[in-house]
Amino acid sequence: MDRFLSLLGRRFVKRRWGAIALLSTLAGFLAALLLHSAGWAQSSPLRAGGDTTIQNRTSQAYAQPAPNLSGNWLTLHQAGDRHFEAAFVTPPAPVNGGLGPLFNNTACAGCHIKDGRGMPVPGQLLLRVSLPRDSPAAASALPVTAPVLPADAHLEASVSLGNAPPVPGIGTQIQDQAIYGRTPEARVKLRWQEQPGSYADGTPYRLRSPQFEITLPNGEPLPPHVLVSARVPSPVFGLGLLEAVSESEILARADPQDADGDGISGRPNYVWDTETQSEGLGRFGWKANNPTLLQQNAAAYINDMGITSPLFPEADGSSEVDTTTLKANTVYVQTLAVPAPTLRQDPQVLRGERLFAAANCVGCHLPTLHTQRHEIPALEHQTIHPYTDLLLHDLGEGLADHRPDFRATGNEWRTPPLWGIGLTQTVLPYAGYLHDGRARTLAEAILWHGGEAATAREAFWAMSASDRTALLRFLNSL
Repeated sequence: MDRFLSLLGRRFVKRRWGAIALLSTLAGFLAALLLHSAGWAQSSPLRAGGDTTIQNRTSQAYAQPAPNLSGNWLTLHQAGDRHFEAAFVTPPAPVNGGLGPLFNNTACAGCHIKDGRGMPVPGQLLLRVSLPRDSPAAASALPVTAPVLPADAHLEASVSLGNAPPVPGIGTQIQDQAIYGRTPEARVKLRWQEQPGSYADGTPYRLRSPQFEITLPNGEPLPPHVLVSARVPSPVFGLGLLEAVSESEILARADPQDADGDGISGRPNYVWDTETQSEGLGRFGWKANNPTLLQQNAAAYINDMGITSPLFPEADGSSEVDTTTLKANTVYVQTLAVPAPTLRQDPQVLRGERLFAAANCVGCHLPTLHTQRHEIPALEHQTIHPYTDLLLHDLGEGLADHRPDFRATGNEWRTPPLWGIGLTQTVLPYAGYLHDGRARTLAEAILWHGGEAATAREAFWAMSASDRTALLRFLNSL
């Protein structure tokens, strides 16, 4: 383009073109400029979700439909929005009956506040449980309070793929609420254990980790051999874009043997796909334990609310939500817009971005991915900037839950996307970070990293106060 400008100036001065020739040349220049700008716009970090990006930094930023939705897809999104917000009630009921009998919450929106994350509080904090793979007989110590909920075939297939066995009488998630006349599976109390620390420059900080007291209906504690993992709900915007990233692009980043010697060895999780009745690449959930958003939603219905669906039906094949409802709810989370980052010209933000890259945070939080074919046209062929590789990484003992999930070990977690993370506490004040909400700030979240991320964590720990501030300002701009 500089060469074009130089050529334009030289011809204008030497040949003294007439007005018509000059206007024609300028038109060509403007066309070239627009083409250049269009290419820049498609790949610009300002367009975090490609054409699904919106300019919204309010408390409702996560809850907007993708701006490129139209026609039937927008109508389906709006129907899904209603289902996402709807609270289920005890049956029989004319509308939204079927809650429970055991559950954690009554609505999708009850956990995903304003389509964002939840908090480590009753009704939002979920406790996943299982038995050690090598001691399934240990469950004999557990009293049976309720049958494992429907989806037995899914559980059996999961265990056959190496997943940890469910706990008899509980299943794979403790449901701490029940409808009238029934008893919850357990009573859960949470306390925080704090530990002090300081940065290399002497600045103090405090980290906290959750400690649980889980009491069964008979008054006995949950046996210590049962594996427990706490989870807070994740934001649900931008998920359809992640579903549209090709398997080949995800797997191209996998490096299980750390062949390049950078200390980072991302691994894919392979899980049971109930819809296709086959093994598939996991993408969703804290350990990438669901292959599709349809299955992720159906699993949330059955595990969090006790609601059966066509994917996880009753024994006779019936279900409490039908295919239309499950599909609309899935389209809703597939087509929520991605908020654009802010302050992209701020010198401190730009310095923070360079520090983020220099610390090799981008080794896992990969800035850019690309979408391919998807049934929803609005999601196809987008360049997106989610800051994730959708792979599993060992984050060390500090964050370990010691509970395997398909091929994910007890130390491994899927890289969570960072897009929109700067709006976390705008959407939900006092919301936390990491899988169990333990980190009250982004700085605390970084300081908990270990394992493959230990070098990046140490780089942040050793930074000057001004560099730490710049890096955090960059994250908060996303």
